[in-house]
Amino acid sequence: MLSVFNLVLPFFGLIFLGFFVARINRQPLEALGWMNTFIVYVALPAMFFQILSRTPVSELTQWGFIIGCTASTFCIFAIMFLIGMVRTRRIDESTIQGLAAAYGNIGYMGPPLAILAFGAPAAVPVALIFCFDNIFHFVISPLMMAISGNDKRSKSELMLGVLKKIFFHPFIIATILGIGAAVAGLTPPLAMTRMIDLLAAAAAPCALFAMGATLALRPLKRVPKELYLIVPLKLLVQPLMIYGMLNLAGDFPPVWIHTAMLMAALPTATNVFVIAQQYGVWVERASSSILATTLFSILTLTLWLYAMTNGLIP
Repeated sequence: MLSVFNLVLPFFGLIFLGFFVARINRQPLEALGWMNTFIVYVALPAMFFQILSRTPVSELTQWGFIIGCTASTFCIFAIMFLIGMVRTRRIDESTIQGLAAAYGNIGYMGPPLAILAFGAPAAVPVALIFCFDNIFHFVISPLMMAISGNDKRSKSELMLGVLKKIFFHPFIIATILGIGAAVAGLTPPLAMTRMIDLLAAAAAPCALFAMGATLALRPLKRVPKELYLIVPLKLLVQPLMIYGMLNLAGDFPPVWIHTAMLMAALPTATNVFVIAQQYGVWVERASSSILATTLFSILTLTLWLYAMTNGLIP
């Protein structure tokens, strides 16, 4: 158990440092703008490129794994969405609730934690989950908002917006370039390789610090009743569902299954708040969901990692 604490606590320690510094320094939320730009457009893409460009091509085409992971994400979204519809009869609110239960922090927390926990072999499943889960979320959010009437764009504008989000997202671009480099067997010049390595090393601490600062600067005003469903669905049910899906989908290495479970057990992504704010729906409660799942995940992630690293998951 001590080894698991030594693995998890530095990650949550960085989040806490960001939270603490933001509380005492009292900078506005907009002050994080350039740091978030560095993380999203430079550091994390460099890490994805670094990982994928060194990966054997045969490992990048595991369609059974991709389908199993994406199907489990969709199931969790659908469960919470249907519960929200029964309670509110509103498609837009139910969509944000579904995202809060299904959309984990697979960008900021997922890659560094999985690679530190399971080593370099975790890099490929992390990248596959990130790409296809994000494609799912980029499609489902505007689609459901359009159905609800909250998104007033035409069908062509809506489709163009979805395609832009998918193909112009820095992480997706970095993934495509990384896979291209792996297929072609290209290696960047030494100076560029060293720069990419430096940027990749900065990705995790910067992302986690910024996440803590963001949580501190968003006021906790409305605590939704749905939290008693969102927290267990996100942190407990989704990892179990992805375990079942992958065991049905094929025979994968244990590190792939454990990585998928860990990614599924991550707290709600801050992007859920961004989507809620974009459409003006469930904004304060989305922020509360992120904070609540992050706090509870300190316990649940520790337990999941202990179970995985001690052979308690068959």
